Amino acid sequence: MDLGIKGRVALVTASTKGIGYKTAELLALEGATVCICSRDSQHLKEAQEQIYQSTGQRPAAYAADMTKAEDIQKLVDSVLGDFGRIDILVVNAGGPPAGDFFDFSDEDWYRAFETNFMSGVRLTRLVAPLMLKQNWGRIVYITSTSVKQPIENLVLSNAVRAAAANLAKSQALAWADRNVLVNTVGPGLTATDRIMSLNRAEAEKKGVSLDALLKEKASAIPIGRLARSEEVASLIVFLCSEQASYMTGSHITVDGGLVKGNH
Repeated sequence: MDLGIKGRVALVTASTKGIGYKTAELLALEGATVCICSRDSQHLKEAQEQIYQSTGQRPAAYAADMTKAEDIQKLVDSVLGDFGRIDILVVNAGGPPAGDFFDFSDEDWYRAFETNFMSGVRLTRLVAPLMLKQNWGRIVYITSTSVKQPIENLVLSNAVRAAAANLAKSQALAWADRNVLVNTVGPGLTATDRIMSLNRAEAEKKGVSLDALLKEKASAIPIGRLARSEEVASLIVFLCSEQASYMTGSHITVDGGLVKGNH
């Protein structure tokens, strides 16, 4: 299937690892002009080289911290200066720390809000007007299954991810008639560095091995295993495509059947 995005300029944030990285790689395979970013310059160089080796396309790489408004402005300005447009925006950022309600201070809440909500606000505020002007754009927010079913011990993520999903829905309703389509993807348990780190800490707290904990969690997933990053990224890339031209305002979970509700 031709996804119709060859030559489109795609900006994928927090894209040196996990789902963000795999999304950038698959977009490059489809012929998009891919821009990646990270606050870690070494990871950025490594991801740039790895994507080039696997796709033959060398992504443009930019240093940016998604919690800083000035970095986001500089990032968008740099991409526009280099390519003159942004057709596809994939909003991704590292998740907040694990913990329950009484574990966190106001500062923790503000930090989570900056990272996983305001980053999307700032990016979209800068990019969406360009998409609206050209009557074509795709925006995908990477959130979590917690939008539909809160996850134990991830209260910060549960709250701010739901806010981001409702922001995306509001944007989708406002911009649908201009062919700027906005959707959210909610990954379930995926074998990323972040998920492994969270589970390693949980295993240590419970006094069990990481393998035992992962086996227990996989048993609760109807498919019986954690997702691979590319299984989530494949859906994201489809939503960025011309083939997804009648999809907007959707929140789609990629969770192996983990979420029990159908709302």
